[in-house]
Amino acid sequence: MKTKKIFSNMAFKLILSVAAGLFAGQFAGEKVISVILPVKHVLGQIIFFLVPLIIFGFVASSVTRMKKNASKILGISLLIAYVSSVIAAVFAIFAGYGSISLFDLKSSPAIRELPEMIFRLDIPPLMSVMSALALALTVGLAIVWTNAEKIENLLYQFQDIVTAMVNKILIPVLPFFVFFNFSILSYEGTVNSQLPFFAVFIIITILCNVVWVAFSYLVAGLYSRKNPWRVLKHYGPVILTALGTQSSAASLGVAIEAAKKSDVLDDDVRGFAIPFFANIHFCGSVLNIVFLVIVISQILYGSIPSIDTLALFTLLLGIFAIGAPGLPGGTVVASLGLIQVVVGFDETATALLFSVFALQDSFGTANNITSDGALTLMLSSSYSKKNDQD
Repeated sequence: MKTKKIFSNMAFKLILSVAAGLFAGQFAGEKVISVILPVKHVLGQIIFFLVPLIIFGFVASSVTRMKKNASKILGISLLIAYVSSVIAAVFAIFAGYGSISLFDLKSSPAIRELPEMIFRLDIPPLMSVMSALALALTVGLAIVWTNAEKIENLLYQFQDIVTAMVNKILIPVLPFFVFFNFSILSYEGTVNSQLPFFAVFIIITILCNVVWVAFSYLVAGLYSRKNPWRVLKHYGPVILTALGTQSSAASLGVAIEAAKKSDVLDDDVRGFAIPFFANIHFCGSVLNIVFLVIVISQILYGSIPSIDTLALFTLLLGIFAIGAPGLPGGTVVASLGLIQVVVGFDETATALLFSVFALQDSFGTANNITSDGALTLMLSSSYSKKNDQD
């Protein structure tokens, strides 16, 4: 049973795909690569065709759910979740720039040119990433304003459909896409020399997640004037569950039980905030994505994205994270189109980012769900102050 569980783990599949791809690329001939190229292209087209649907399906339904908890506490929850993700991204930018300066990283030119593609099948998305985001926000708000319950229910069903697409199409396709992509990278010789640096940067992202959790609880303690350890000390089982499942949604039940044991969290706030934050607050995933964008851009393109590009990317990524599914790799899946449009990553860089992201996604997930306790402590304090004023 344990062996079956390991082989079904997404991170294990992606690690295996990376290793197999690097090995296969070293021995593949030109004819083999000429077959791999169109297959990889088609798989990439399928993935990026689904991205706008994922964005619309999850962001629009998240907006419509606002009316079910129409209160100031909801607005505060959305605001602090967004601010937390954005500040985590800013922290990742500083960590990325600081880390890059410690290493002599240069873009690796291709040693061998790729053969021509045997055939090319393009599957253009129904809309661009930004159009999907704008449509999701406007439709979601319009449903709330008009109280269109039938359309709202259809939207929830559409979210279930999109979730099925992620689970049945996108997730199964990804390991093959990663395998073919790394086969091509290995054949070209563009990434092999940089592999030791990736291991170092994965360790750095893990340390950044630990620092961010400590910082979140420190800020929560200062704001609430209560000892944050009275919340954090109960989160051991939650962290272990998150590390094992790579899913905030899968860790939710354990997080609810852990929060109940804390004597400094308001009962009303806790019952609302823990499940709510588990679905909209992905600060650890945002931190990892921004950090890896900087590293991979330097390795593959020889330069770091400009500050204005990273600023725009950070502000939009915070919105995407709120609507991202609480599935393994959900935040990076939802932001794939944004990474291409704003940062300018091609399919090769995007696939590389997703692969490296998956290797340390467990720690980002643990950050996500554990930091929810800090935000709930802040929310409990705000709720208590509001009641005292009333």
